Amino acid sequence: MAYSLKNSPGHLLRRAQQYAHDLYSTEVGPNGPTPRQYEVLHVVAQNAGLSQTDLVQQTGIDRSTLADMIARMMKKGLLSRKRTKEDARANAVSITPAGRRMLTAANSKVAKAENAALAVLPKTQQAAFMRSLRAYAEALDKMAEGAATPAKKKTTKKKTAKKKTTAKRKTTKKKAAKKRRAKRR
Repeated sequence: MAYSLKNSPGHLLRRAQQYAHDLYSTEVGPNGPTPRQYEVLHVVAQNAGLSQTDLVQQTGIDRSTLADMIARMMKKGLLSRKRTKEDARANAVSITPAGRRMLTAANSKVAKAENAALAVLPKTQQAAFMRSLRAYAEALDKMAEGAATPAKKKTTKKKTAKKKTTAKRKTTKKKAAKKRRAKRR
């Protein structure tokens, strides 16, 4: 199959993301939160004292990027962070009053941008499109979870057969060596 932009998932996802980002930027404006900042503010506002690890899982933002974002958002006074009582290595993230004001101011603008992004499709296709996007995101989450857990060693049939063959060879070699020694005596 020849490469085609019209059939390239990567290209089509980038186009859709760029369109959604442009709508977001137009509605929220330069003084509002970026799309990822908005996601972080929204999740933290819904889950007070959420750990950074849980925040990574809920937003899909990678750990190092999220740590940098939180540091910048703390400097702006949008978030606060403190060590958890349960684990001194973990940080609990909370939204500040300034962060809550920014989130509240952006909510209706974000909703307007997201409605406009979906409005490109006929109403009859919007629900199916959202189901497909959610299924895609869930598949990515499962894939990421699988990469995060150490892979269990699986003994394949080939490996098992190879081990048996090797063991047989060793046994056969030992028997042959015994016979040679016996003949020499």
